[in-house]
Amino acid sequence: MQESVSGQVAACHRPPPAGNLSPGRCPGAAAGARQQCRPTAPLWLAFLMLLTGCAAVGPDYQPPVAKVPAGWHSATTPAGVTVTATSPEALAHWWTVFNDPLLTRLTKEAVAGNTDLRQAQARLREARARWGASHADRFPTVDLNGSTTRSHGNEETGSGTTHTLYSASFDAKWELDLFGGNRRAEEAAKADFEASVEDRNDVLVSLLAEVARNYVDLRATETRLDIARQGVASREDTLTMVEQRLASGLATELDRQQAVTNLEQARAQIPGLETDLAQAKNRLAVLLGKPPGALAEEFAAPGPVPEAPAEIVIGVPADTLRHRPDVRRAERQFAAQTARIGEATAALYPDLSLSGSIGLDALSPSHLFYHTARSSAVGAGLNWPLIDFGAIRRNIEVQNALQEEALGNYEGTVLSALEEVENGLTAYASEQEHCQALTRATAAAANALALARAKYTAGLSDFLTVLDSQRTLLTLQDQLAASRSTIATNLISLYKALGGGWATQPAPAPTKASPQG
Repeated sequence: MQESVSGQVAACHRPPPAGNLSPGRCPGAAAGARQQCRPTAPLWLAFLMLLTGCAAVGPDYQPPVAKVPAGWHSATTPAGVTVTATSPEALAHWWTVFNDPLLTRLTKEAVAGNTDLRQAQARLREARARWGASHADRFPTVDLNGSTTRSHGNEETGSGTTHTLYSASFDAKWELDLFGGNRRAEEAAKADFEASVEDRNDVLVSLLAEVARNYVDLRATETRLDIARQGVASREDTLTMVEQRLASGLATELDRQQAVTNLEQARAQIPGLETDLAQAKNRLAVLLGKPPGALAEEFAAPGPVPEAPAEIVIGVPADTLRHRPDVRRAERQFAAQTARIGEATAALYPDLSLSGSIGLDALSPSHLFYHTARSSAVGAGLNWPLIDFGAIRRNIEVQNALQEEALGNYEGTVLSALEEVENGLTAYASEQEHCQALTRATAAAANALALARAKYTAGLSDFLTVLDSQRTLLTLQDQLAASRSTIATNLISLYKALGGGWATQPAPAPTKASPQG
């Protein structure tokens, strides 16, 4: 195509033969020769467009290769965990494994109302607009100008007359991107937009995990508060029993004082738990974008702590890196910085720009469209920095250093992602064993309390044994409730580490997004 264009341009600018110098005509007097010359301007334009599409300076982007193990180091430890290939769709609604309709509804409300997510979506729109502005820099600009000027001459030195000048013009300018600086800038802006997509997804992953975690904490606090109140009731019964025995001469005042002490210790735990419960409700309301106290009706009655399922499925390490938005964002940031090296390198080469203007000037509005009012201008400009004392090359070094930094950030993000999953698997397995031990201990403590009360009533043991048994049972019941909630929160943290949840409200796919969208 370039050879064809060059040949026709050369033909139209061949010196005309003698005797054929009439203006506006190409070599040869035949009409056919004139028709061949008319495409000269469009062909020049096509040639310039072709030049601006040539390869850009700077390195072409090559995706980084992460060192990923074939499997999880902790995959054989947790009971009930299956390792198999998965997809974003499989993790899209991970909270449904708890079978809690209220939790499912709260996650939907959080996606609709959370303020942090709205900020991330606004940053996404900003990045898209910046990409569109960078894309527009590659094309010509055309301005329409119009003005009316009224002037009055000085009567002493001039004519003393008044003139009104009407003018209108179209001005066009085009900076030819011969060395790809604008194209690299657009590549960087596109990668920045794609990084903003992943930033928004990362905020969504964290939000959904935080909503579920706070919901579990809230339910666990309700359970612990109920256990504390049951403990108070049990100690009140014990105090009543001691007072009855004291009236019958079968107990001492020391027994009664010890019973009162044990009762008040149990009561002292309740205010702190009530405070924790109120704060959990307020925090959950704020996560949903609502004022504190807005969830009073939803939590008017206590509910159970969500239970983790007996079996869960996680993907292989490679799946995690594909799913996690922070890893995807770091890769896009590395791509953007790679493009900025080319943008900085293009400053070493000359800039060529074309400009043109078509104008109309007249002393009367009705004369603006006369052929005598027309004016035109065409120009070209060349700008090439010759002496800058190394500023451009230093900027290239800066961009190369930033690219290395972005690569290190990507590799560190990959390692952190793998670490979070490994730690999540270990914590999930360890807490299950902890919970099983607490379950057995709580059952034994309940039996021990029953035996202690029976022996004390029969006069076969002292009252201190009853008090110790009550304190031990209350402590173990509280620890068991906390352990069950920890299992649920560890599972939530594991799903977050796997990158689950962002596909619930997918953003535009980066490969299909448009800067004008």
